[in-house]
Amino acid sequence: MKALLVNGSPRGAFGCTARALAEVEKELKKLHIDTDSYVVPKDIKHCINCRWCKTRNTFCVHDHQEFGELVDKINGADAIVFGSPVYYGGITSQLKALLTRLLYSGPHTLEDKVVAGVFSSRRAGSTSAMSELNLFFLMHSCRIVGSQYWNEVHGDMPEEVELDAEGLQTMRTLARNIEAMLSNREFPDREHKIHTNFISREYLGLLKHDNELKGE
Repeated sequence: MKALLVNGSPRGAFGCTARALAEVEKELKKLHIDTDSYVVPKDIKHCINCRWCKTRNTFCVHDHQEFGELVDKINGADAIVFGSPVYYGGITSQLKALLTRLLYSGPHTLEDKVVAGVFSSRRAGSTSAMSELNLFFLMHSCRIVGSQYWNEVHGDMPEEVELDAEGLQTMRTLARNIEAMLSNREFPDREHKIHTNFISREYLGLLKHDNELKGE
């Protein structure tokens, strides 16, 4: 079995979304699921309704040579996890452009795939972003996977996400649920649930100060 992790953040490997996806990936590997990754390019073009794909009955390749690479990765995956930071209560424009072009030109691309969305936000807007992303899945016969909470982490920087113990646990549970769905069996037992409130930069500073006093 193989899972593809699609990072829709313009910060790529250096942002909070990447940290969340890394936790999912680490758990998937523990479950002996191969992984692959794809970072949505910052300069990806949006759909201009030129109908190039419809007249040629093929995927959109207009102005973007890497689009074919993504399609190959999706075709080779059994499960796909799409990650996005929350911008104004929605997913990033890059991820939306990708999904709009991908599913307009290839409406069967995600059919019967196990899919999930992962979101990072500083504070709020994640539930509306989830709804926006799930609308793509719900009209393309996808099998959507949830977790013990909404699939989200909180933080304005990866160091803050590191302290969101509940969010990272949610990512691990999501990975185990993905494996269970791919294996057509019941969801596994969960870790003892962690409850984490919002993490602030002020708290990070105090924590760093305490560690320095302890000599850590």
